[in-house]
Amino acid sequence: MATKDFIILRRQSLIVPAADGMGARGLGPVAGPMDSGSQVLELEEVSLNKAERDDLRRDPRIQAMCEPMPLKLIEPLDSTDAQVADTATVTWGVEALKAPVSPFDGNGITVAVLDTGIEPSHPAFQGVNLAQKNFTTEGDDDGHGHGTHCAGTIFGQDIGNLRIGVARGISRALIGKVLGQGGGSSATIARAIQWAVNEGAHVISMSLGIDFPGYVKKLVSEDGFEIEPATSMALEAYRANINLFTQLANFVQAHGAFAQGTVIIAASGNESNRPSYEIAVAPPAAGNGILAVGALQEGAAGFSVANFSNSQVNISGPGVSVVSAGLGGGLSSKSGTSMATPHVAGAAALWAQKLLDQTGRVKSDTLMAHLVASGNSSVLAAGAEAEDVGSGMVQVPLS
Repeated sequence: MATKDFIILRRQSLIVPAADGMGARGLGPVAGPMDSGSQVLELEEVSLNKAERDDLRRDPRIQAMCEPMPLKLIEPLDSTDAQVADTATVTWGVEALKAPVSPFDGNGITVAVLDTGIEPSHPAFQGVNLAQKNFTTEGDDDGHGHGTHCAGTIFGQDIGNLRIGVARGISRALIGKVLGQGGGSSATIARAIQWAVNEGAHVISMSLGIDFPGYVKKLVSEDGFEIEPATSMALEAYRANINLFTQLANFVQAHGAFAQGTVIIAASGNESNRPSYEIAVAPPAAGNGILAVGALQEGAAGFSVANFSNSQVNISGPGVSVVSAGLGGGLSSKSGTSMATPHVAGAAALWAQKLLDQTGRVKSDTLMAHLVASGNSSVLAAGAEAEDVGSGMVQVPLS
Protein backbone atom coordinates (compact mmCIF):
# COMPACT_ATOMS: atom_id res chain seq x y z
CA MET A 1 0.00 0.00 0.00
CA ALA A 2 1.42 3.40 -1.02
CA THR A 3 2.62 5.68 1.75
CA LYS A 4 3.22 9.43 2.12
CA ASP A 5 5.28 11.43 4.57
CA PHE A 6 3.38 13.45 7.16
CA ILE A 7 4.16 15.82 10.02
CA ILE A 8 2.20 15.04 13.17
CA LEU A 9 1.70 17.14 16.29
CA ARG A 10 0.42 14.87 19.05
CA ARG A 11 -0.53 15.67 22.64
CA GLN A 12 1.08 13.56 25.37
CA SER A 13 4.37 11.73 25.11
CA LEU A 14 2.91 8.63 23.50
CA ILE A 15 4.66 7.25 20.41
CA VAL A 16 2.65 4.74 18.38
CA PRO A 17 4.51 1.40 18.66
CA ALA A 18 6.08 -0.25 15.66
CA ALA A 19 3.68 -3.18 15.98
CA ASP A 20 0.93 -1.25 14.23
CA GLY A 21 3.02 -1.00 11.09
CA MET A 22 3.52 2.75 11.24
CA GLY A 23 6.48 2.98 13.59
CA ALA A 24 8.53 0.58 11.50
CA ARG A 25 8.41 2.97 8.57
CA GLY A 26 8.22 6.10 10.67
CA LEU A 27 10.97 8.66 10.47
CA GLY A 28 10.88 8.95 14.25
CA PRO A 29 10.48 11.91 16.57
CA VAL A 30 11.66 15.12 14.96
CA ALA A 31 12.53 16.86 18.21
CA GLY A 32 12.27 16.33 21.93
CA PRO A 33 8.82 16.78 23.47
CA MET A 34 7.78 20.24 24.62
CA ASP A 35 6.00 20.53 27.95
CA SER A 36 3.19 23.04 28.48
CA GLY A 37 2.88 22.23 32.17
CA SER A 38 -0.15 19.96 31.80
CA GLN A 39 0.54 18.41 28.40
CA VAL A 40 3.45 17.23 26.31
CA LEU A 41 3.58 17.83 22.58
CA GLU A 42 5.34 15.33 20.36
CA LEU A 43 6.44 16.41 16.90
CA GLU A 44 7.01 13.54 14.49
CA GLU A 45 7.63 12.84 10.83
CA VAL A 46 6.12 9.52 9.80
CA SER A 47 5.35 7.62 6.62
CA LEU A 48 1.69 6.57 6.52
CA ASN A 49 -0.60 4.60 4.25
CA LYS A 50 -4.22 5.66 3.73
CA ALA A 51 -5.64 3.44 6.47
CA GLU A 52 -3.15 4.75 9.01
CA ARG A 53 -3.91 8.34 8.00
CA ASP A 54 -7.63 7.75 8.50
CA ASP A 55 -7.00 6.23 11.93
CA LEU A 56 -4.89 9.17 13.04
CA ARG A 57 -7.44 11.72 11.88
CA ARG A 58 -9.86 10.17 14.38
CA ASP A 59 -7.34 10.31 17.22
CA PRO A 60 -8.29 13.18 19.59
CA ARG A 61 -4.65 13.61 20.61
CA ILE A 62 -3.67 14.76 17.11
CA GLN A 63 -3.40 18.55 17.00
CA ALA A 64 -2.15 18.84 13.44
CA MET A 65 -1.38 16.52 10.58
CA CYS A 66 -0.02 17.65 7.22
CA GLU A 67 2.28 16.78 4.38
CA PRO A 68 5.61 18.62 4.50
CA MET A 69 5.68 21.50 2.01
CA PRO A 70 8.81 23.09 0.56
CA LEU A 71 10.08 26.24 2.25
CA LYS A 72 12.06 28.90 0.49
CA LEU A 73 14.03 31.92 1.52
CA ILE A 74 12.14 35.18 1.24
CA GLU A 75 14.76 36.59 -1.09
CA PRO A 76 15.68 40.26 -0.74
CA LEU A 77 14.52 42.51 -3.57
CA ASP A 78 18.00 43.94 -3.86
CA SER A 79 21.34 43.13 -2.31
CA THR A 80 24.53 45.15 -2.63
CA ASP A 81 27.75 45.64 -0.70
CA ALA A 82 27.68 48.70 1.52
CA GLN A 83 30.28 51.08 2.88
CA VAL A 84 30.16 52.97 6.15
CA ALA A 85 30.01 56.71 5.62
CA ASP A 86 32.34 58.69 7.84
CA THR A 87 29.40 60.60 9.29
CA ALA A 88 27.11 57.59 9.78
CA THR A 89 26.52 56.42 13.35
CA VAL A 90 23.33 54.36 13.15
CA THR A 91 21.28 52.73 10.40
CA TRP A 92 17.97 54.35 9.56
CA GLY A 93 16.08 51.26 10.70
CA VAL A 94 17.62 51.18 14.17
CA GLU A 95 16.96 54.92 14.43
CA ALA A 96 13.32 54.53 13.36
CA LEU A 97 12.73 52.10 16.24
CA LYS A 98 14.22 54.65 18.70
CA ALA A 99 16.67 51.99 19.88
CA PRO A 100 19.52 54.49 20.44
CA VAL A 101 17.56 56.23 23.20
CA SER A 102 16.18 53.11 24.90
CA PRO A 103 17.60 52.14 28.31
CA PHE A 104 17.32 48.48 27.25
CA ASP A 105 19.75 46.52 25.09
CA GLY A 106 18.50 42.91 25.23
CA ASN A 107 20.70 41.83 28.13
CA GLY A 108 19.56 38.49 29.57
CA ILE A 109 17.38 37.65 26.56
CA THR A 110 17.91 34.70 24.20
CA VAL A 111 16.93 35.07 20.55
CA ALA A 112 16.72 32.42 17.84
CA VAL A 113 17.34 33.13 14.16
CA LEU A 114 15.99 30.37 11.93
CA ASP A 115 17.45 31.10 8.53
CA THR A 116 20.48 30.23 6.36
CA GLY A 117 22.88 30.10 9.29
CA ILE A 118 25.44 32.70 10.24
CA GLU A 119 29.03 33.72 9.56
CA PRO A 120 30.21 33.25 13.17
CA SER A 121 33.57 34.93 12.59
CA HIS A 122 31.97 38.22 11.50
CA PRO A 123 33.06 41.09 13.78
CA ALA A 124 29.39 41.96 14.32
CA PHE A 125 29.04 38.82 16.44
CA GLN A 126 32.13 39.12 18.62
CA GLY A 127 31.31 38.42 22.25
CA VAL A 128 28.00 36.69 21.48
CA ASN A 129 27.56 33.05 22.49
CA LEU A 130 26.27 31.48 19.27
CA ALA A 131 24.60 28.10 19.71
CA GLN A 132 24.41 26.74 16.17
CA LYS A 133 22.31 23.79 14.99
CA ASN A 134 22.27 22.63 11.40
CA PHE A 135 18.96 21.22 10.14
CA THR A 136 20.25 20.88 6.56
CA THR A 137 22.68 18.49 4.86
CA GLU A 138 25.08 21.32 4.00
CA GLY A 139 27.87 23.01 5.95
CA ASP A 140 27.09 24.62 9.28
CA ASP A 141 27.85 28.24 8.37
CA ASP A 142 25.99 30.72 6.18
CA GLY A 143 26.82 30.39 2.49
CA HIS A 144 24.12 32.80 1.36
CA GLY A 145 24.41 35.89 3.56
CA HIS A 146 20.71 36.16 4.40
CA GLY A 147 20.91 34.75 7.94
CA THR A 148 24.02 36.78 8.70
CA HIS A 149 22.27 39.97 7.61
CA CYS A 150 19.17 39.23 9.70
CA ALA A 151 21.21 38.32 12.77
CA GLY A 152 23.22 41.52 12.40
CA THR A 153 20.07 43.62 12.57
CA ILE A 154 18.88 41.86 15.72
CA PHE A 155 22.04 41.80 17.83
CA GLY A 156 25.01 42.83 15.67
CA GLN A 157 27.76 44.88 17.28
CA ASP A 158 28.87 48.16 15.71
CA ILE A 159 30.95 47.98 12.54
CA GLY A 160 33.31 50.92 12.45
CA ASN A 161 31.25 53.93 13.45
CA LEU A 162 27.96 52.37 12.42
CA ARG A 163 25.38 50.81 14.72
CA ILE A 164 23.53 48.02 12.89
CA GLY A 165 21.98 46.05 15.78
CA VAL A 166 18.78 46.83 17.68
CA ALA A 167 19.59 44.67 20.73
CA ARG A 168 23.37 44.90 21.10
CA GLY A 169 23.29 43.56 24.69
CA ILE A 170 22.19 40.08 23.69
CA SER A 171 24.90 37.64 24.74
CA ARG A 172 23.29 34.33 23.66
CA ALA A 173 21.75 33.58 20.28
CA LEU A 174 20.40 30.33 18.84
CA ILE A 175 21.25 29.99 15.16
CA GLY A 176 19.21 27.34 13.37
CA LYS A 177 20.28 26.70 9.80
CA VAL A 178 17.00 25.59 8.24
CA LEU A 179 17.58 26.63 4.64
CA GLY A 180 20.34 25.62 2.25
CA GLN A 181 20.81 25.77 -1.48
CA GLY A 182 18.01 23.25 -1.90
CA GLY A 183 15.61 25.13 0.36
CA GLY A 184 13.92 23.36 3.26
CA SER A 185 10.52 22.08 4.33
CA SER A 186 7.78 22.89 6.80
CA ALA A 187 8.91 19.84 8.77
CA THR A 188 12.34 21.43 9.15
CA ILE A 189 11.02 24.71 10.48
CA ALA A 190 8.58 23.01 12.86
CA ARG A 191 11.48 20.98 14.23
CA ALA A 192 13.63 24.11 14.55
CA ILE A 193 10.90 26.04 16.38
CA GLN A 194 10.62 23.25 18.93
CA TRP A 195 14.41 23.17 19.32
CA ALA A 196 14.52 26.93 19.90
CA VAL A 197 11.77 26.82 22.53
CA ASN A 198 13.42 23.91 24.33
CA GLU A 199 16.70 25.88 24.31
CA GLY A 200 15.07 28.83 26.05
CA ALA A 201 14.46 31.30 23.22
CA HIS A 202 12.39 34.32 24.21
CA VAL A 203 12.19 35.51 20.59
CA ILE A 204 12.19 33.45 17.39
CA SER A 205 12.82 35.27 14.10
CA MET A 206 12.04 33.66 10.72
CA SER A 207 12.40 35.24 7.28
CA LEU A 208 11.13 32.38 5.13
CA GLY A 209 7.89 31.10 3.63
CA ILE A 210 6.13 28.11 2.10
CA ASP A 211 6.75 27.72 -1.63
CA PHE A 212 3.20 27.09 -2.88
CA PRO A 213 4.01 27.46 -6.61
CA GLY A 214 7.03 25.19 -6.17
CA TYR A 215 4.87 22.51 -4.56
CA VAL A 216 2.35 22.66 -7.40
CA LYS A 217 5.21 22.34 -9.87
CA LYS A 218 6.51 19.27 -8.03
CA LEU A 219 3.11 17.59 -8.13
CA VAL A 220 2.94 18.19 -11.88
CA SER A 221 6.52 17.50 -12.98
CA GLU A 222 7.52 14.77 -10.52
CA ASP A 223 4.25 13.12 -9.55
CA GLY A 224 2.51 13.38 -12.93
CA PHE A 225 -0.69 15.21 -11.93
CA GLU A 226 -2.52 17.66 -14.16
CA ILE A 227 -2.40 21.28 -13.07
CA GLU A 228 -6.02 21.39 -11.76
CA PRO A 229 -5.80 18.47 -9.31
CA ALA A 230 -2.23 19.45 -8.42
CA THR A 231 -3.42 22.93 -7.39
CA SER A 232 -6.27 21.46 -5.33
CA MET A 233 -3.91 19.04 -3.54
CA ALA A 234 -1.41 21.82 -2.89
CA LEU A 235 -4.17 24.01 -1.45
CA GLU A 236 -5.22 21.21 0.89
CA ALA A 237 -1.61 20.80 2.06
CA TYR A 238 -1.28 24.59 2.40
CA ARG A 239 -4.30 24.81 4.71
CA ALA A 240 -3.03 21.89 6.77
CA ASN A 241 0.37 23.56 7.13
CA ILE A 242 -1.23 26.79 8.34
CA ASN A 243 -2.97 24.72 11.00
CA LEU A 244 0.36 23.09 11.88
CA PHE A 245 2.00 26.44 12.59
CA THR A 246 -1.09 27.75 14.38
CA GLN A 247 -1.19 24.75 16.71
CA LEU A 248 2.55 24.92 17.27
CA ALA A 249 2.30 28.63 18.12
CA ASN A 250 -0.58 27.92 20.49
CA PHE A 251 1.47 25.32 22.29
CA VAL A 252 4.46 27.68 22.46
CA GLN A 253 2.22 30.22 24.18
CA ALA A 254 0.91 27.58 26.58
CA HIS A 255 4.50 26.56 27.30
CA GLY A 256 5.20 30.18 28.24
CA ALA A 257 2.49 30.11 30.90
CA PHE A 258 4.77 28.12 33.21
CA ALA A 259 8.25 28.39 31.67
CA GLN A 260 9.97 31.17 29.75
CA GLY A 261 7.70 32.93 27.26
CA THR A 262 8.41 32.92 23.54
CA VAL A 263 7.11 34.99 20.65
CA ILE A 264 7.44 33.83 17.05
CA ILE A 265 7.99 36.56 14.47
CA ALA A 266 7.92 35.88 10.73
CA ALA A 267 8.19 37.78 7.46
CA SER A 268 4.94 38.29 5.55
CA GLY A 269 6.57 37.82 2.13
CA ASN A 270 7.57 39.90 -0.89
CA GLU A 271 5.07 38.71 -3.51
CA SER A 272 3.01 41.90 -3.78
CA ASN A 273 3.45 44.46 -6.54
CA ARG A 274 1.73 47.59 -5.32
CA PRO A 275 -0.31 49.33 -6.59
CA SER A 276 -1.09 46.66 -9.20
CA TYR A 277 -1.88 43.88 -6.73
CA GLU A 278 -1.40 42.72 -3.15
CA ILE A 279 -0.75 39.17 -1.93
CA ALA A 280 -1.80 38.01 1.52
CA VAL A 281 0.72 36.82 4.10
CA ALA A 282 2.01 33.28 3.58
CA PRO A 283 2.81 30.54 6.14
CA PRO A 284 4.41 30.30 8.58
CA ALA A 285 3.58 33.97 9.20
CA ALA A 286 -0.07 33.24 8.32
CA GLY A 287 -0.46 30.98 11.35
CA ASN A 288 -2.51 32.39 14.23
CA GLY A 289 -0.24 33.27 17.13
CA ILE A 290 2.69 34.15 14.87
CA LEU A 291 3.41 37.85 14.36
CA ALA A 292 3.46 38.67 10.64
CA VAL A 293 5.76 41.55 9.70
CA GLY A 294 5.38 44.03 6.85
CA ALA A 295 8.10 46.26 5.39
CA LEU A 296 8.21 50.06 5.51
CA GLN A 297 10.34 52.52 3.58
CA GLU A 298 11.45 56.08 4.23
CA GLY A 299 9.71 59.03 2.56
CA ALA A 300 9.46 62.80 2.84
CA ALA A 301 5.88 62.52 4.09
CA GLY A 302 6.56 59.67 6.51
CA PHE A 303 7.11 55.92 6.37
CA SER A 304 5.08 54.06 3.76
CA VAL A 305 4.51 50.39 2.95
CA ALA A 306 7.07 48.94 0.52
CA ASN A 307 5.58 48.03 -2.86
CA PHE A 308 6.60 44.35 -2.44
CA SER A 309 5.28 43.87 1.11
CA ASN A 310 2.42 41.40 1.56
CA SER A 311 -0.80 42.36 3.33
CA GLN A 312 -2.64 41.16 6.47
CA VAL A 313 0.31 41.87 8.75
CA ASN A 314 0.34 42.51 12.50
CA ILE A 315 3.13 45.06 12.68
CA SER A 316 5.79 46.59 10.45
CA GLY A 317 9.49 47.38 10.50
CA PRO A 318 12.13 49.05 8.32
CA GLY A 319 12.57 46.92 5.20
CA VAL A 320 14.14 48.95 2.38
CA SER A 321 17.86 49.62 1.92
CA VAL A 322 18.69 48.09 5.29
CA VAL A 323 22.43 47.94 6.03
CA SER A 324 23.64 45.05 8.18
CA ALA A 325 26.32 42.37 8.35
CA GLY A 326 27.43 40.85 5.06
CA LEU A 327 29.51 37.79 4.23
CA GLY A 328 33.25 38.28 4.40
CA GLY A 329 33.16 40.48 7.48
CA GLY A 330 31.73 43.55 5.79
CA LEU A 331 28.35 45.18 5.33
CA SER A 332 25.56 44.76 2.80
CA SER A 333 22.34 46.56 1.97
CA LYS A 334 19.17 44.51 1.38
CA SER A 335 15.44 45.16 0.98
CA GLY A 336 12.53 42.89 1.87
CA THR A 337 10.16 41.82 4.62
CA SER A 338 13.09 39.59 5.60
CA MET A 339 14.88 42.76 6.68
CA ALA A 340 11.85 44.18 8.52
CA THR A 341 11.40 41.00 10.57
CA PRO A 342 14.72 41.16 12.50
CA HIS A 343 13.98 44.79 13.40
CA VAL A 344 10.78 43.59 15.07
CA ALA A 345 12.65 40.66 16.66
CA GLY A 346 15.25 43.08 18.07
CA ALA A 347 12.50 45.27 19.48
CA ALA A 348 10.90 42.16 21.00
CA ALA A 349 14.17 41.39 22.80
CA LEU A 350 14.15 44.85 24.39
CA TRP A 351 10.53 44.48 25.48
CA ALA A 352 11.34 41.03 26.87
CA GLN A 353 14.21 42.50 28.89
CA LYS A 354 11.90 45.13 30.34
CA LEU A 355 9.38 42.46 31.38
CA LEU A 356 12.14 40.32 32.84
CA ASP A 357 13.45 43.26 34.87
CA GLN A 358 9.97 44.17 36.11
CA THR A 359 8.48 40.77 36.91
CA GLY A 360 11.35 38.29 36.86
CA ARG A 361 9.88 36.39 33.91
CA VAL A 362 8.67 36.78 30.34
CA LYS A 363 5.15 35.65 29.43
CA SER A 364 4.37 35.03 25.78
CA ASP A 365 1.01 36.78 25.67
CA THR A 366 2.26 39.81 27.60
CA LEU A 367 5.32 40.18 25.40
CA MET A 368 3.25 39.88 22.24
CA ALA A 369 0.74 42.44 23.50
CA HIS A 370 3.46 44.97 24.35
CA LEU A 371 5.14 44.45 20.99
CA VAL A 372 2.01 44.92 18.90
CA ALA A 373 0.87 47.86 21.03
CA SER A 374 4.21 49.57 20.44
CA GLY A 375 3.38 50.07 16.76
CA ASN A 376 3.39 53.77 15.89
CA SER A 377 0.98 54.84 13.16
CA SER A 378 1.59 58.58 13.62
CA VAL A 379 4.91 58.34 11.74
CA LEU A 380 3.27 56.83 8.65
CA ALA A 381 2.48 58.71 5.47
CA ALA A 382 -1.17 59.51 4.85
CA GLY A 383 -3.27 56.71 3.42
CA ALA A 384 -1.67 53.78 5.24
CA GLU A 385 -4.14 50.94 5.82
CA ALA A 386 -4.00 48.68 8.87
CA GLU A 387 -4.13 45.56 6.70
CA ASP A 388 -0.84 46.62 5.10
CA VAL A 389 1.06 47.98 8.11
CA GLY A 390 -0.60 46.40 11.13
CA SER A 391 -0.29 48.60 14.20
CA GLY A 392 2.45 50.65 12.51
CA MET A 393 6.21 51.04 12.88
CA VAL A 394 7.45 48.89 15.75
CA GLN A 395 8.99 50.82 18.67
CA VAL A 396 11.26 49.81 21.53
CA PRO A 397 10.52 50.61 25.19
CA LEU A 398 11.83 54.01 26.24
CA SER A 399 11.51 53.63 30.00
